[in-house]
Amino acid sequence: MIDLKQLRENPDVVRASQTARRDDPALVDAALEADATRRSSLTAFESLRAEQKALGKQVAKASGDEKTELLTRTKQLAQQVKDHQATANAAQERLDEILWEIANIAEGAPAGGEEDFVVLRTEGTPRDFAAEGFAPRDHLDLGEGLGAIDTQRGAKVSGSRFYYLTGVGARLELALLNLAMDQAVAEGFTPVITPTLVKPETMRGTGFLGKHADEIYRLEKDDLYLVGTSEVALAGYHSDEIIDLTGGPLRYAGWSACYRREAGSHGKDVRGIIRVHQFHKVEMFSYCRPEDAAAEHERLLAWEENMLAKVELPYRVIDTAAGDLGSSAARKFDCEAWLPTQERYLELTSTSNCTTFQARRLGVRERTDDGSTRTVATLNGTLGTTRWIVAILENHQREDGSVSVPEALRPYLGGAEVLEPVKG
Repeated sequence: MIDLKQLRENPDVVRASQTARRDDPALVDAALEADATRRSSLTAFESLRAEQKALGKQVAKASGDEKTELLTRTKQLAQQVKDHQATANAAQERLDEILWEIANIAEGAPAGGEEDFVVLRTEGTPRDFAAEGFAPRDHLDLGEGLGAIDTQRGAKVSGSRFYYLTGVGARLELALLNLAMDQAVAEGFTPVITPTLVKPETMRGTGFLGKHADEIYRLEKDDLYLVGTSEVALAGYHSDEIIDLTGGPLRYAGWSACYRREAGSHGKDVRGIIRVHQFHKVEMFSYCRPEDAAAEHERLLAWEENMLAKVELPYRVIDTAAGDLGSSAARKFDCEAWLPTQERYLELTSTSNCTTFQARRLGVRERTDDGSTRTVATLNGTLGTTRWIVAILENHQREDGSVSVPEALRPYLGGAEVLEPVKG
């Protein structure tokens, strides 16, 4: 939720953000109108209440016609007080509804939609398979040869976009996620295994029940949601609390299963495990002071790039356009690895600065030096997911269908340097 004070003082900034996001800027004027109605009604209410109290004292001393007139006026005031209170309450409800609809203020992000990102830099050089004398196989072909990925049985048991990771595939995912968690712990993050079912107020507070609510699985009988990222549970971890940031940001690394309906993606990335309904992920989450959020965002991005370097993948960093940020993020950087068989970049990580938007909704504050409280900032970033297996297999494949293991992953795979195809 955006800051109402900021909305009042800088409505043009919020309108510009809404426009950059391709959202409705008229929501800003609707919010200001509701706020003005609420404030004027409350002012009138307080004035009439004061007059009502004063008349009450006069009635006690009056008699005859004077008392009758005073009682009539008192009755009129009572109705007016009631009417202004009702108007203020209705305006407050309307204002709250609108404020929940307005997305976070985009800060520095390019205007436009999904295709309007800006490439900030490219790291590493994609392999020239033609020069090596063979055509690369895609990750599913490789995974099946290694006995690592089984989408046919996944579909048989659970439906499309489900899969089994078997043998070395299961070990490779665990290796990757343990490497990510070890890096996070080394950088001072607290490791957390998070719940994957959350209450509606937590899901809504993080901003996932807006435009993209149809992406989320809901258990109607229990009124719980399956998370698409441990960001949700970590954002709710300190809800309605006053936290201590005097020692610096509070950083958590969440490991969880994640679930996404992939609504609207029919026919897109249907082969293999690029776009699936269930996967695992290690997610960084940070609570920090608002003035430190931009610097913390750069740190999260650096940690993501460090992981990509460890698994030796060529990648690029993009500045995501405002219309592709999601409602909570003010700025988002994605790291996309090169996918040889599709000759395109594939998103592997995303880090978002949500400023005070989520924390305001969830009631997460810190105490300041003067004893007052203020809303904190929240940020998140991916350190590893199941999807990384796609890029690792394709970029490190060899002509015979085996796959070289990046050096950083070898200790987690019993020292194995090469993953060999299964026989038979």
